[in-house]
Amino acid sequence: MSETNEDKTSGDFREMGQRLAKEVISFVKKKMDKAAKYGNLGDIRLSFVGHSIGNLIIRTALAETMMEPFLRYLHTYVSVSGPHLGYLYSSNSLFNSGLWLLKKLKGTQCIHQLTFTDDQDIQNTFLYKLCKQKTLDHFRHIILLSSPQDGYVPYHSARIESCQAASHDNSKKGRVFLEMLNACLDQIRSNPSERRVFIRCDVNFDANSYGKNLNSLIGRAAHIEFLESDIFARFIMWSFPELFW
Repeated sequence: MSETNEDKTSGDFREMGQRLAKEVISFVKKKMDKAAKYGNLGDIRLSFVGHSIGNLIIRTALAETMMEPFLRYLHTYVSVSGPHLGYLYSSNSLFNSGLWLLKKLKGTQCIHQLTFTDDQDIQNTFLYKLCKQKTLDHFRHIILLSSPQDGYVPYHSARIESCQAASHDNSKKGRVFLEMLNACLDQIRSNPSERRVFIRCDVNFDANSYGKNLNSLIGRAAHIEFLESDIFARFIMWSFPELFW
């Protein structure tokens, strides 16, 4: 369980990625040194599970130069409701209003990066450049978990797929979105000679149990339910055990 970015998730994704990369390298080296000491260092498999913006922190860490020697060990990546394509097309007006308010506050650089307002030229924004970097093609297996009830992360963004609004947008924003999408999908489709598993998995929560409150209204209840319920995680691990060994 990563600890290096606890209480530090409102700043620049680049800084969060650097901190995670250093933490991962330290963790792996300790494991490797301990295994080598006892002479039982076998195959090394490095897997990641991320929730929400944690997925962008993971991808940013993987793009760090210091991580290059460890990329060959990447095995399974499980993305739990990650905003991989940001918030260019978000239909949740209440949540969008909240994002607008957060951008007015100091120390919320990651919100600007998520909404592509960190640079006047969208092609110079952090998330556009991140999608162009090869952060997904080293994994043997990729699982994208999403929920139609999750209003915190755009459904298409969590699934790395197109959406109706983007397909009808002939502006520069629409073209940039397709560039980002195709860059990510090209990484997932890379290495055709190797057997790879790519799964998009929908999780449907019982929305009736949430009641009528602000969390359910803005879609936060389902977003947090990913962390509070482990039934879907156990189902995936039992269904595809080879991905986690």
